[in-house]
Amino acid sequence: MKAQDIRLSFLKFFEKRGHTIVPSSSLLSDDPSVLLTTAGMQQFKPYYSQKADPMTSPHPSLSGKPLGSYSVASIQKSFRTTDIDEVGDATHLTFFEMLGNFSFGGYFKEQAITLAHEYFQEIGVELDFVTVFAGDDEAPKDTESEALWKQRGVQDVRHYDRDDNFWGPTGEEGPCGPCTELYVNGVEVWNLVFNEYYKKDGKYEPLKVRGVDTGMGFERLAIALQGASSVFETDLFQPLMRKIGDGFTEEQKRILADHSRASAFLLSDGVRPANKEAGYILRRLIRRALVLYYLKHKQEGANESAIRTSIPEFFGALFAIIEKEYGFFYTGLSASRIQEEFMKEAEAFLKTLSAGVRQLRKMDTMTAKDAFSLYERFGLPYEVIREIAPEKVQSISYEDFQKEQEKHREASKRGAEAKFGGHGLVLNTGELKARTQEEVAQVTQLHTATHLLQAVLRSVLGSTVKQAGSDITAERLRFDFSFDRRLTDEEVQQVEALVNEYIESDMSVRCEEMPYEEAVKSGALYFEKETYPQAVKVYSIGEVSQELCGGPHIQHTGELKGFRIVKQESVSAGVRRIRAVVDGVAQ
Repeated sequence: MKAQDIRLSFLKFFEKRGHTIVPSSSLLSDDPSVLLTTAGMQQFKPYYSQKADPMTSPHPSLSGKPLGSYSVASIQKSFRTTDIDEVGDATHLTFFEMLGNFSFGGYFKEQAITLAHEYFQEIGVELDFVTVFAGDDEAPKDTESEALWKQRGVQDVRHYDRDDNFWGPTGEEGPCGPCTELYVNGVEVWNLVFNEYYKKDGKYEPLKVRGVDTGMGFERLAIALQGASSVFETDLFQPLMRKIGDGFTEEQKRILADHSRASAFLLSDGVRPANKEAGYILRRLIRRALVLYYLKHKQEGANESAIRTSIPEFFGALFAIIEKEYGFFYTGLSASRIQEEFMKEAEAFLKTLSAGVRQLRKMDTMTAKDAFSLYERFGLPYEVIREIAPEKVQSISYEDFQKEQEKHREASKRGAEAKFGGHGLVLNTGELKARTQEEVAQVTQLHTATHLLQAVLRSVLGSTVKQAGSDITAERLRFDFSFDRRLTDEEVQQVEALVNEYIESDMSVRCEEMPYEEAVKSGALYFEKETYPQAVKVYSIGEVSQELCGGPHIQHTGELKGFRIVKQESVSAGVRRIRAVVDGVAQ
């Protein structure tokens, strides 16, 4: 069965059985506990804890409409960052797809097991065995699931401990419970999780409404249905593997295929290469793929110019295949747009790559500090260094590299704080800095202006704009945001005009305290890199802005008098910066 047919068969099976079909959510998850989406259930977490009602609460994947059902099914784009180092063997991937059916009180173990078994029977998949939770001090043995499987004729039921058969939550908090796993050809293919608990602060509380959360590895199912020995032999990867062609080892071809596919999906979901978080994951993938291509052609005697010239054609062809094979199912996979963003990173990296390679090859030995220095000076991530000179990093793990990176961040942070050390700061939240009470008043004005600016940027440029950082002094505001190009003069004028229109409207600034989860559910914006307490303040400016924030703020926008953008600049790939001033008291 072809991959396209497998997807459709799964969704049709569950749609016929009363499930609402929900599109995949973005790889950039709204769940603050994870960096990228790792499971299909993440977009449904509020329903398991009854913080939202699927019958009435709007859902982003359905354009703001409610699910309208207590049973849904989806095929979710997912990403596993922990497996990057392992990619190249026959099994590990970074990007993958999860087929899942979910119930929020609609049904529980009996129907979930029945549905899974019936679907496998329909598509002709033979089960080897199933596993159930063996029980421990925190939760009992799952005798019910064992009995249900045996009623359906599956006699090989094995008992596994918590590490294998108790799932969740994603992050430190959320729904979780025992699970039963379905094995095919010795590999776990489908995991049925029975959410009975909610973990919070290390404790497991019973859920008022039990739920079902299943996840089946699409690639693993394709292996079984296509009789392949690895995922790279399925039609999910074969077109890419053929296009990559000869001249690379099998391991290198797998890395190129995986990293190109993963990069394409990250880029299509708005991730841009950066030095932190999701952007850094993308940067690692792109640069590792580029190094493999670069080294292969260097070994064949190609000069720098020829290599640089051929890169767009090679990777562009891979992105075209990805659009063809996946674009019918997932929106946003424009090969030309993906290639454009990919080449921005490639061109920046290639400027220093050859110098970095030369420096690396001069080094006889290497420490984690040396490895990070190569990254800082030449942009060589850990995987790239390992690819070029594996013998020099045998004693250095990625965790060692990360520790050096964290030391650098802490030193940079201390250096930034030292700039203000001798000025007797009366306000320094990390975002707002003032030395006197007069400056506090100015900073407060600029802080409110920043909220207006973000709201207007999203209105003018689109809702993909998200805060990437902020720094406010008595003289100016500095606001960093996700956007992949320079604003035109017309857009700058439009932003200024709309902010000033809101100032002239003299809108009131309101503050309301509420639980964090409720605030997020209300649609209020929040800074994804920030850690929030259980109870938060939500500041609203008229009907145009609503954000989680600790303050301080002015009472009415009219206090600002006027707003002016003085500069825009690039921070990194996909991140822009605006510096602006306002006219108000003590200016």
